[in-house]
Amino acid sequence: MFSYRFNALLGWAARQYGLSPEQINLSPAGGDASFRRYFRLVLPDGTTRIVMDAPPEQEDSTPFVEIARRFKAAGLPVPVVHAANLDDGFLLLDDLGDTPLQALFDSDDAVLTQHHAALELIAALQNRTTPEALPAYDAALLRRELALFPEWCLSAWLNIEAPADFAPLCEALIEQALAQPTVTVHRDFDAMNLMVHRDTLYMIDFQDAVAGPLSYDLISLLRGRYWRFTPDTFNALTERFYQQARADGRLTSHVSADTFLRQTHAMAAQRSLKVLGIFCRLTLRDGKSGYLERLPHFLNHLEDSLAALPEHAAFARWLSDTLRPAITQRLAATEPCA
Repeated sequence: MFSYRFNALLGWAARQYGLSPEQINLSPAGGDASFRRYFRLVLPDGTTRIVMDAPPEQEDSTPFVEIARRFKAAGLPVPVVHAANLDDGFLLLDDLGDTPLQALFDSDDAVLTQHHAALELIAALQNRTTPEALPAYDAALLRRELALFPEWCLSAWLNIEAPADFAPLCEALIEQALAQPTVTVHRDFDAMNLMVHRDTLYMIDFQDAVAGPLSYDLISLLRGRYWRFTPDTFNALTERFYQQARADGRLTSHVSADTFLRQTHAMAAQRSLKVLGIFCRLTLRDGKSGYLERLPHFLNHLEDSLAALPEHAAFARWLSDTLRPAITQRLAATEPCA
C-alpha cells in the first residue's frame, strides 16, 4: 500500500513540472502527529519543494489550502501552495528548509530573542486577518478538549479517576477563555510549527485554525514543548504581548494587565490538560511513539499555570500528590529493559 501510494505521489509531483518520475527525487522530510507525511522534491535544476501526502480518508487538506491562501493574501509568512490534488491528498508547497524555531534555542538570550520575534508574528496574524470564516473555538469545543484528559490520560492510560474538583475547574477555565476577544487562532503556535527560512519566521501546520481567545497562540508558544520559563519571564513576555495588544487595539483599556495575565494562565491550564490527553491518545489509539515522555514537561506547565490561580489549589494538590506519582510510576513501568 505504501509503495502504491508513494508511486502515485511521485508521478503526480513529476507531472506538475512536465517531467517523468525518473527525472525527480523524493526523499522523506519529516512528519507530525497526524497521518500526514512530507517529502522533499528535488527537480533537475536543483530547485526543491515539499510534497505533502495527506490520505483523504484520514486528513482533509481543504482547510490547509484555503487558510494558506487567505494568510498569504494577508501578507503573512506561510508556504505557497503551488498545486493541490484534494481528491488524493497531494499538495506541493514551498520548501522552508529544516530549521524549526526550537533549533535556535541555544542560550537564554537566544530564547528570548526568538520568542520576541514570534510574539510579533502572533500580532501580525491577529491584526491582518479576520476570524469570521473560521470554526468557532466555543464552549463546546473547549469542553471536548478538556474531556480528553480524563478519558485518555486518567482512565485509558493510568486507570484512575478525576477528582471532584476537575468539573468546576473546567467550567472556570472555559469561562476565562470565552471572556477574551475573539481573533484568528493558529491553534498550535508551538516552536516546531514555526520555520526559520532566510531570516524570516514562517507559520506551518495551520489547518486547524479557529476563531478563538486572544491568548491561545500566546500560551501555545510560551507553554510549548521545548522550554519552561520562570514565572517572572513568563509574566514579562505576557506583559509585552498585552502592551502591544493594547497599543494596536486588540485589547481595550477595560482589560487590565492583571486580568489578562489571569486569563492567560487559565488558557494555559486548559491547553496543558488537553495536551496530556492528546499525547496519551496518540500513543494508545494511533500507535505514535515519543509522546509519553513529554507528559512530565506539560505537567510542569500545568502546575505553573495553576500556581497563579490559587482558587484551584485543591486540584493543584491532587496533581502533586496523586497524578505526578502515577505518571512517574507508569512511565517507569513502560521503559524498555536495558
